[in-house]
Amino acid sequence: MKRFTAQSLFSLGLMFVALAAVSVRAAEDEKGWIALTDGKSFDGWKINESDKSWSIKDGAFVANGGRSHLFYVGDEKPFKNFTLNLKVMTKNNSNGGVYFHTKFQEEGWPKNGFECQVNNSYNSDPRKTASVYAVKDVLQAPAGDDEYFDYTIEVKDKTAKLFINGKLVNEYTEPEGTEAGKDFTRVFDEGTFALQAHDPGSTVYYKDIRVKRLP
Repeated sequence: MKRFTAQSLFSLGLMFVALAAVSVRAAEDEKGWIALTDGKSFDGWKINESDKSWSIKDGAFVANGGRSHLFYVGDEKPFKNFTLNLKVMTKNNSNGGVYFHTKFQEEGWPKNGFECQVNNSYNSDPRKTASVYAVKDVLQAPAGDDEYFDYTIEVKDKTAKLFINGKLVNEYTEPEGTEAGKDFTRVFDEGTFALQAHDPGSTVYYKDIRVKRLP
C-alpha cells in the first residue's frame, strides 16, 4: 500500500486548488456570452429575398443560392459595443459576409453598418476574409477552404478588430468627421447582425454564433 507523506498530501491539495481555479476562470470567461443560434432552427433570425438560399446542416446555417441575407432579430435592444464570435467554413471559390450595426431590409445588399468579408478563394473579388469591406481591406486570405475557422469581431466605440483563429488580422478606427455614405453607411452606429448568401456558386457555413455585449 502506498503511503502519502505530509508533503505529498500538501502537493495534492495544491493541485486540486489549481484545477478548481482553472474551472472558475473558465466559468468566468463564459460569463456574459449569449448564444444566437440553437443549431436546429432559424429561431431569432429572419431571411430576406430568398428562403431557398438558406438551410441548416450539422448545426450550421448554410448559405448557397441567390443573393439573400439572414438577419438576427432575436433581441430588440441594438448592439453597439460587443464581441461577436462564430465559426465559418467556405467551399472553393465562395463569397459571404458577416454584417454588424445593420438593420433588416427586404432586399438588396444591406445599406446600414459594415460587412466583414468572408472570402478565402473567391476569384472575382480581391477583398479577402477579415476585410472591413471597402473600408479597410485584407488582400491575402488568413484562412483556407473546407475547414472551420474562428471569426471574432470586436467593436468598441469607433474601432473594429477582426481576429481569425485568435490572431488579430485587421483593425479599423473611424476617422473623426466621417459621414455616412449614400448607398452604404459604413459608419459606426448600432444595430444587429446579418449573414450573407452571395451567389448560387458560393457555399458558406456559419455556426456556433455567440455575442457578448461590452460597456
